[in-house]
Amino acid sequence: MEIAKSVRVLVVDDYEAWRRFVCSTLQKRLELQVICEVSDGLEAVQRAKELQPDLVLLDIGLPTLNGIEAARQIRQLSPSSKILFLSENQSSDIVEEAICTGAGGYVVKSDAARSLLPAVEAVLQGQQFVSTSLAQRDLVAQDEISSTVVVPQHSYKRDARSRHPVDFYLEDSAFVASFANYIETAIANGKAAVLIASESHHASIRQRLRSSGVDVDVAVELNYYISLDIADSLSSVKGAFDGDRLATAASFRTVEAVRAAEQRHLHVAVG
Repeated sequence: MEIAKSVRVLVVDDYEAWRRFVCSTLQKRLELQVICEVSDGLEAVQRAKELQPDLVLLDIGLPTLNGIEAARQIRQLSPSSKILFLSENQSSDIVEEAICTGAGGYVVKSDAARSLLPAVEAVLQGQQFVSTSLAQRDLVAQDEISSTVVVPQHSYKRDARSRHPVDFYLEDSAFVASFANYIETAIANGKAAVLIASESHHASIRQRLRSSGVDVDVAVELNYYISLDIADSLSSVKGAFDGDRLATAASFRTVEAVRAAEQRHLHVAVG
């Protein structure tokens, strides 16, 4: 990111764990300084007026005052502040209304792992940015956008009817490397990764993820990385090996994990 000076950022979201994720992502760029975090729209307006931040990252669904109305007021009270919406709401009406406030862009939360920093860079350079998932669905009317629209060129789609391959590993190191890369890629694409493995494998994979710069604790707290112990699935399979019962038990545990991820409106990759 080529930004000449320090950029002062106000982060507005009512979910503390999500604010931590956003702040952790912004910290990857030394020039981005989070000067304040707030949890409701009215306080966001007050703090924007007081602090005059360079950039406001703003959720839509906020207590006291919704994000769109907060954006309108911030534009009046701190006209030099650029606004980037960061919300899971993908309603076409909401997205268009948000852009019409004069905001610089709109990022879907499930795209944030890969799109947040590119969106921040684009907005600070006076361009408009919308998540790939929104642009591809034509949710943002082009006549409402006066400047260049930056759309991420990479997208991840999977046919619901696709088959899932089975891989075999002769060494633990190969297994750990493969699944760590799988999980890191899933998280980077805004997906929730579900892994059922032994406790020792989980520990090795987490260590490898951390060495690659993945904030595992934040990913776990946000249900981006859901790790299940294979022993929990095997506990219901007693005596001789029963593949059908093992598959049923594992599937049940996976469904539980997927439901947890869906509460955060995430796509899911299972390994």
